[in-house]
Amino acid sequence: MPHRMHPRRPAARHAVALVSGIVLGLGMPAAAFEAPAIPWGPATYTCPHLGTPPTIDGQPDDRAWSAAPWSEPFTDIQGPLVPQPRFRTRVRMGWDADYFYVAAKLDEPHVWGTLVERDAVIYHDNDFEVFIDPDGDNHLYGELEINALGTVWDLLLARPYRDGGPAIDQWDIAGLKSAVAIDGTLNDPRDQDRGWTVELAIPWKALAPIAGRACPPLPGDVWRINFSRVQWRTEVQGGAYRKLTDATTGRALPEDNWVWSPQGLIAMHCPEMWGEVLFNDGGGPAEEADGLREHARLAMANGLMPLYYRQQARREAKGSYAASLAELGVPNGQWLLWPGDTPDAPPAPLPGGWTLDMTGGADWFRATLTTPLGVAVIDDKGKLERTP
Repeated sequence: MPHRMHPRRPAARHAVALVSGIVLGLGMPAAAFEAPAIPWGPATYTCPHLGTPPTIDGQPDDRAWSAAPWSEPFTDIQGPLVPQPRFRTRVRMGWDADYFYVAAKLDEPHVWGTLVERDAVIYHDNDFEVFIDPDGDNHLYGELEINALGTVWDLLLARPYRDGGPAIDQWDIAGLKSAVAIDGTLNDPRDQDRGWTVELAIPWKALAPIAGRACPPLPGDVWRINFSRVQWRTEVQGGAYRKLTDATTGRALPEDNWVWSPQGLIAMHCPEMWGEVLFNDGGGPAEEADGLREHARLAMANGLMPLYYRQQARREAKGSYAASLAELGVPNGQWLLWPGDTPDAPPAPLPGGWTLDMTGGADWFRATLTTPLGVAVIDDKGKLERTP
């Protein structure tokens, strides 16, 4: 854990194409406050309603899972910027009135784990991680990590680490069901394993206080969710696994981070880059149209993230935020394009019917994007608000 949809309705489909085309572009000034170095393009998944609850035994192969397809394999956290994962990871999801179900399959020739205390820093072992931001506002989201021993760490982020956190370790997912199964032998380097699997049943009752919206979700709702796998490089010493270390510092080599929806930098806590999960209840085109409209609104709100990143870079360089769009280098009637696509791209014209305004001072700002899709607002702490 580095701290470090369904095209049906022509108007909605046109809106998604418009937003996606505009949100891609603008290289950011070099600064310690990193922006994603790839275009915005979330992984998507249609999460089916499960008629029968799966048995949470760590083996996600019972009939209850048959309606839930496996995802595409995970990519590196930086996406196409670096070599892709050495081992395959996939997830599947489902839901019913009581739980959000997650299953993961992690290919791994040597399965190991050391941490047995709940709420230990689980990513010091190889692990599987879940991130959930139901209302897509970048704030108040949950995180869950689990290792091959089945040890869990669950925590709540009031806001991302980049915006000052804090992380709330005391938050527990009350009623969580979790299980792990090993396809091989745990902590035994004498043989070669095939991997490990995870099953989670996350109660809606535990998520409702942080959801900011209907929980359980309504059919057609889209939540921002991501998954990560931390993978350390190891060797065998004295009959046990040991992390490879840097010969100069003696410290463990950096871990690999493999994710469902790439971030474009080595940091999971950029919620605007997470994937999108559409909750489906067999409603067909109507649910798909609802999901498409919400995707368009999420994309529209994300159109403010380049401005947020430019403001943060400016504050690092000059000690203060710009108080106006003009001071930030954004002419009237234009806006910034997404980081990571076209280096040094100039601001682009706003589409017809769209307006961008910003107020601010040395230590704060608030920008508002008004469009036919709705209104989005972002502030200096990175909180995204959108209506409807």
